[in-house]
Amino acid sequence: MRIVLVGPPGAGKGTQATRLAEKLRVPHISTGDLFRANISQQTELGKLAKSYMDKGELVPDEVTIAMAKDRMEQPDAERGFLLDGFPRNVSQAQALDELLTTEGITLDAVLDLEAPEEEVVKRIAGRRICRNDSAHVFHVSYKPPAKEGVCDVCGGELYQRDDDTEDTVRTRLEVYHTQTEPIIDYYKAQGLVVTIEAMGPVDEVTHRALAALKREGDDQ
Repeated sequence: MRIVLVGPPGAGKGTQATRLAEKLRVPHISTGDLFRANISQQTELGKLAKSYMDKGELVPDEVTIAMAKDRMEQPDAERGFLLDGFPRNVSQAQALDELLTTEGITLDAVLDLEAPEEEVVKRIAGRRICRNDSAHVFHVSYKPPAKEGVCDVCGGELYQRDDDTEDTVRTRLEVYHTQTEPIIDYYKAQGLVVTIEAMGPVDEVTHRALAALKREGDDQ
């Protein structure tokens, strides 16, 4: 299957993308991973992207699209892929359509993870990370440490990342509503959008998504 995964910050896209890609046996293609891989390998695209990032500027759409195109042409993506973080706006969605049409393939579904805005803010703003190991993640409401401010695993200090503050989260949500959310209507016009309730246990959300994708496949 060829799937685009969308949803607001805090909806669990990263977690679900990894799980769904494994279940569907297709590569998880993340924009962040594409940037990191190209920059670390010092590809021409990576050098170009870094030149913008070093100046604090957004990487132009054409660079992001070229990276995605290169990744989707790798052998492991022949039978499908799951795109996470791309397309990020309507112009990227149109470019992706053109690219896929050129290759004679189409998207199977656009999976839209939905979560109430206030819940998203609560999820992200309550997150606390261990300074010793960023894999140790806690939450003031959902997964509080035994001792406030102290990691249960290693005793390290727990802190709130700058981009996890409530004001920053609301700014990120506004950017999502302005730039990314319009692609949902774009894909709805093509009959590709499958909406999933992103609240609840991780396993339950994964099950909902897989069931919805199966129904979508059966209907086609």
